[in-house]
Amino acid sequence: MNPGLLIVVSGPAGVGKGSVIKRAMELTDNLAMSVSATSRKPRPGEIDGVHYFFRTREQFETMIAEQRLVEWVEYCGNYYGTPREYVTRELEKGRNIILEIEVEGSMKIKEMFRDSILCFIVPPSYEELARRLRSRNTEDEETIQRRLKRALEEFQYIDRYDYVVLNDSIEEAAQRFVSIVRAEEMRTFRNKALIDQLKVRE
Repeated sequence: MNPGLLIVVSGPAGVGKGSVIKRAMELTDNLAMSVSATSRKPRPGEIDGVHYFFRTREQFETMIAEQRLVEWVEYCGNYYGTPREYVTRELEKGRNIILEIEVEGSMKIKEMFRDSILCFIVPPSYEELARRLRSRNTEDEETIQRRLKRALEEFQYIDRYDYVVLNDSIEEAAQRFVSIVRAEEMRTFRNKALIDQLKVRE
């Protein structure tokens, strides 16, 4: 059995990362979302252990000190990180694991897992991103402006990713994402056992 793929997904707030990933997981049965840890408070409807592992700031700093995270970053005043044990266990099972993380964390993942696949989800335009952020009606204008400024910073990392996924519609973006996963599964270096078997004739 081949190890699973480690697929890193990034993109600015409001671009629709969660919606694209959710739809992609409905289109194929071998994708699992990694559950990240965070020190921020839960939003309405979020469940501990399902959407995030919610921890206090002190608990999170203990996890950092004990090196129990694959990566971590402080973003907008809160910690976010990826539990190491969950990721390695699922990859060994052959599951394709999706990490939805910030750009700084993505760079750390690529250093540790050279075969990881980095995908950056982008909006059709900066103006469309601003419209989507405002349409959520969950944040004041000051917060939205801060997120838009952060988006410009994140866009500077795009050319360090393996793929860019345009989210002009959830369905189209999800189809593009699934196509990337399926193509990566067929890479020759990921199928050495099969190839070696075909090269030898008894």
